[in-house]
Amino acid sequence: MVQSKEIGQLRRYRFPVLLVVFTVVMLANAVIMQLVSPVVLLALPLGIGSVIVVVAGYRKLSQVVEQRADIPELAKVRMWSQLRRGALLGSGLFVLLMLLIGMFGGWQDMSWGSIWGCLGTAGLTASVAVTEEVLFRAVLFRIMEERTGTAVALVVSSLIFGLTHSINGDATLWGVLSIALTGGLLTTAAYVATRSLWLSIGLHFAWNFTHAGIFGVALSGTTEAPHGLLQTTLSGPTALTGGTFGPEASLIALLVCVVPTVVLLRRAARTGQIQRRVKAGA
Repeated sequence: MVQSKEIGQLRRYRFPVLLVVFTVVMLANAVIMQLVSPVVLLALPLGIGSVIVVVAGYRKLSQVVEQRADIPELAKVRMWSQLRRGALLGSGLFVLLMLLIGMFGGWQDMSWGSIWGCLGTAGLTASVAVTEEVLFRAVLFRIMEERTGTAVALVVSSLIFGLTHSINGDATLWGVLSIALTGGLLTTAAYVATRSLWLSIGLHFAWNFTHAGIFGVALSGTTEAPHGLLQTTLSGPTALTGGTFGPEASLIALLVCVVPTVVLLRRAARTGQIQRRVKAGA
């Protein structure tokens, strides 16, 4: 009887417990990966190890704290196909963004970078993508949605996702809002449409990796130049290039991301995945 009461109390506080744990994990992971990112022999295996630990840790904590026997958002069914689709979507969208910026004269210079730096960045971006998707989609959005409904949780979690990037050295107010409207809404829409983390993880990873690991352009307002296969310098109006924040703050990024976001949300609506707000007393 006592044990059942303790379990009930633990589940009652599942939101703050999971939120605090994975916020700490995200911050610690960011510091560690930033320190080792230039060293590919450390960055790549540590990034892969971080992915495994975060996924396993979330699964275990969800089972213990929430008393969930099944964790559907991490179901292995269609895992690889959703990761592939997410990766294709994320990389395709960012390549399109860069091509459009170049078409309007935003490319100043492009040179070869480093294949080893590219591999190290792969470890870094994989770690970041998984950690942030677990925190913002699996914890913050999922649990908030149960009480507020999909629409409110979508907006609030996306704004908080954007705000976390305000601590970056070259962050701007528009950049923070832009990443909330692009990355936040798009990856959350991917989660809502599939009720799985795999599509959003693949999308998030591929967008960041193509961004930093392939093109080597400024990522989300970070001051340190990424180690990419290429080193690309953008020049022109902030509305076109995103300025110091990077191309995610470009108006073109909003246009590129709004279409798949709408498509995913319409699919979610057709398949009954949009939840309404729970009425008081329900």
